[in-house]
Amino acid sequence: MERMPGEVAEKKLYDAAAKGDAQALRHLLDQDPLLLDRVSFTCSNKTPLHVAAMHGHLPIVQEILNQNRLLAEELDSQKSSPLHIASAKGYVEIANELLSAAPDMCLSRDSQGRNPLHLAAMKGHVQILAGLVQTAPRAAWEKLDRGQNVVHLCVIHCQLESLKILAQNLSEILNAEDDDGDSVLHLAVRFKQVETVRYLVESTNIDKNAKNCKGQTPLLILEQTPTDDRTTAAIRNFLRPPLCTSTSTQTQPAAKWLTRKRDSIMVVAILIATMAFQAGVNPQAASGRTI
Repeated sequence: MERMPGEVAEKKLYDAAAKGDAQALRHLLDQDPLLLDRVSFTCSNKTPLHVAAMHGHLPIVQEILNQNRLLAEELDSQKSSPLHIASAKGYVEIANELLSAAPDMCLSRDSQGRNPLHLAAMKGHVQILAGLVQTAPRAAWEKLDRGQNVVHLCVIHCQLESLKILAQNLSEILNAEDDDGDSVLHLAVRFKQVETVRYLVESTNIDKNAKNCKGQTPLLILEQTPTDDRTTAAIRNFLRPPLCTSTSTQTQPAAKWLTRKRDSIMVVAILIATMAFQAGVNPQAASGRTI
């Protein structure tokens, strides 16, 4: 079978990857089984696997991985792997294929220091995020500029569902601090994200009284906010400790007093009933006279 010139074959390969033409791809690889190997050495930007992942073409991704799994570890000019791209785009099945082929890429960082888990969390792709955090939980602790990790990114990008996935799998990460000493709760209060604050306070064990580098608790940050609107009031209610103890605690002393009072009344009633009974049986004894 006559083989077409290298540059022409590579162009057709990229076209097939971009269009999702699996038949054309297989035809090219049948003609030149080493085509993917050469591309991995000569390309200066994205490989055909990057292109297929970017366009969401699962059959192309599967075909390329069957031919050359090492392409899952290749980085483009932005230091992004195909897994970075699939995680950012939200292609669940493609991400799973790439994760299976190269699980170590969970820890790979792009030119901005982000790993695939960061990107999935920022974009709210919770299915991909769950798979990544189960495969490589250590990736969640990787810090970016200013010491922020993935939970900080969830708040910055308003991704509460991503935050929930992380809290369910790595609850201890919620108290992690950035370079300013801010936890994710500090940020949620500062950005006035009511539902995020509610979730963190009511559904997790996050430290509500943690202080940042300025000595500020989340409540103090709120009190220093110039505006006082409904949002501020709602967050304040979540952060402030209860003004009194619970109803059950309050009623315990009263309940004990009532119990003691009831017992005393019962004793007196029994004594009176006993005396009345004796008087009825022996009235002379009761009056002090005999017959």
